[in-house]
Amino acid sequence: MSEGPEKVRLGIDRVACTGHGICAQTLPAAITLDEWGYPIIIADQVESGAAATAIKLCPARALYLR
Repeated sequence: MSEGPEKVRLGIDRVACTGHGICAQTLPAAITLDEWGYPIIIADQVESGAAATAIKLCPARALYLR
């Protein structure tokens, strides 16, 4: 029996990040933006499919799996 979707941990390369905010739009329950528009991860784990989408959509390629 399956226990639900696989969960993964995300990381952000703060040097590569350019603050587009697409990750927060894609994963609003897992990522919020600081006052300058840079992401802060607020969830320990996210569903793997949603994480893969956010990683793919990041224009700076700053998101990665930990």
